[in-house]
Amino acid sequence: MNRQPLLLAHNPAHDKTDRGRRGPVSRRSRAGDCLPYHDKMTPKADSVESLFLSGIRARCVHGDLRSSRECFDAAYRAAESEGDGQAMAFAALGLSGLWVHEHRGVMAAASIEARLRHALSVVDPRSTEALRLRVRLTAEADYRSGGHTAVLAVLEEARRAGDPTAWSEAVSLAHHCLLGPGQSEARHELARELIAVGFRTSCRSDLLMGLLWRTVDHVLDADPHAERHLAELRGLLAQQDHLAVGFVVRAIEVMLGIRAGRLEQAEAEAAACAERGRRAGDADAAGWYGAQMIAIRWYQGRIAELVPMLTEEVNSPTLSAVDNSYLAALAVAAATAGDRRQAAGALARLRGGDLALLPRSSSWLVTMYGVVEAAYLVGDTEASAAAYELLGPFARLPVVASLGVACFGSAQHALGVAALTMGDAQRAAEHLQMAVRGNLAMGHWPAAVLSRVRWAQALTLRAGTGDAAEAGRQLEVATSEAAELGMVLPAGGGPHAAVTAAGHGGRRPLMECRREGRRWRIGLGPRSAYVEHSLGMAYLAILLANPRYEIPAIELAAGPAARDGAAVDAGTGTAQPALDEEAIRAYRKRLSLLQEEIDGYESANDVVRAERLRAERDWLIEELASATGLAGRIRNFTGNEERARVSVGKALRRAVDRVAAADPVLGEELRTTLRTGRLCCYQPA
Repeated sequence: MNRQPLLLAHNPAHDKTDRGRRGPVSRRSRAGDCLPYHDKMTPKADSVESLFLSGIRARCVHGDLRSSRECFDAAYRAAESEGDGQAMAFAALGLSGLWVHEHRGVMAAASIEARLRHALSVVDPRSTEALRLRVRLTAEADYRSGGHTAVLAVLEEARRAGDPTAWSEAVSLAHHCLLGPGQSEARHELARELIAVGFRTSCRSDLLMGLLWRTVDHVLDADPHAERHLAELRGLLAQQDHLAVGFVVRAIEVMLGIRAGRLEQAEAEAAACAERGRRAGDADAAGWYGAQMIAIRWYQGRIAELVPMLTEEVNSPTLSAVDNSYLAALAVAAATAGDRRQAAGALARLRGGDLALLPRSSSWLVTMYGVVEAAYLVGDTEASAAAYELLGPFARLPVVASLGVACFGSAQHALGVAALTMGDAQRAAEHLQMAVRGNLAMGHWPAAVLSRVRWAQALTLRAGTGDAAEAGRQLEVATSEAAELGMVLPAGGGPHAAVTAAGHGGRRPLMECRREGRRWRIGLGPRSAYVEHSLGMAYLAILLANPRYEIPAIELAAGPAARDGAAVDAGTGTAQPALDEEAIRAYRKRLSLLQEEIDGYESANDVVRAERLRAERDWLIEELASATGLAGRIRNFTGNEERARVSVGKALRRAVDRVAAADPVLGEELRTTLRTGRLCCYQPA
């Protein structure tokens, strides 16, 4: 998710000749943004001059990065075959891209670095071209290491040299290497400097980039005037579009839509934005779309749906070399889905030897947010403590990904959740109260909802005077706003999290258990976990759906027919059919039809409908299996109460153990509120 732009500007004051003749680079260098040159010259279509012209126009005028790379690649090959060192230098700089780290993957990165170094070896080391090549190589190296010391030093060299082209490139690249948290003041100074130098290079893209970086800086600071700068940049693009810069603007607009709570609309806009990025040839088109979908699904309470995608994408070579946010998102999604093993594994990969060693890139805050949420969900207090210490200096910042493409609210929220996981209710409540205020100030309504829920949990855990009433108020507001925004509150978390968060009137929310395909989703307030199907889970769902109502174990064991009104004579032990013959015939008929429908949808590649029908088919098969015996004979359930008590009790205890394995807090809640025996009951406090 990290961006690092570079401008390819050209200063008319530095025309060069190569081997005593006016080469293609000389004429291009005088051209500024190439429009005057294009009007006056008509080079051959396959010449180096033409390739340079096409590459510059594609990059600086249209923002078409794909076409630009193709032109500069061809120009480099042509210049190399002619032995034109200066032309090779210009082509290598152009091929490097508008953004630092534009060439992803080991092979692509190694190839562009080799060309830059080869070009540097054949030009005059005192020339402007050599300076520009060193600036680029230094910036790429600093970016990969997460540093910025070397690029700031070469920036000072470019300032002293006074060449506007080298100066503007060095300023922009230095800004790019300072996108991590804690560098706000330096970035603002560099953005102002780039705008000023941009007027000297006669290159429109220099000015656009300066304005873009100023906008991004204000977004990263959660400045209340950030959208003013965005509007100014949008106005310039309306006069003449620039695909690459316009892509960033559209991405920021998607982020603002998510913050405003327009989640469904933002999803459609994110897809359109990704398409624009692909047309521009931007290396981050897919990565940014993924980041925006992670934010949308997180606030919709559907992050678990992304586990398959994240499992695949987390190892994609197209991700930035210093981007760990996808791995953090996988940890959260897996934990939410109840896969503690995968979540713990992802957390372990992130932490490595020391969480502090992760590079402070533009995705670092988002990565820490994911670490904290995943640690909360699996109860990893050690990871929470490490993240808390690292996040402390950045409490005032918003958690923003890359150039403003996704936002997860105030960093105070992550600090509060980390404290909550560690069981420090006092600090958790303080941080989360500030998170609510910060999220409201930046207009991030979904983040404010989540911070209210966590704040209520912290207040309940603290249990001070007035805490229960305040927790109830916060949950009431959060529930109401979540309904308006189309949010489903995400899963709760670790061993110290307060599942007893007060609801209306200070009372606990009720547990729920619903069948979703082959699994059961069991939840309590904002917490939830997924458990594989079993007979005990089916019994549990019935009890939770009827709180405080005593249901005889023999009735649970008899199955749905008994619950729908079939008599069970517990006193005499009369055998009763689990399903009558008419019901069984209807079930079998539906099964035969279902298979035909499933085959049809599979042939049409309608995976969603086919999966729904398979879930219905599996349920019918289970019901028939429990109701019929050998050779399809209808099975009677003996009315012996003692056998029913033992059988149902064992099944329920196994189900509770499964829930506890997925979420220890939910398991403990069930052990406290569930009563088994001859009469079974869910008895919440």
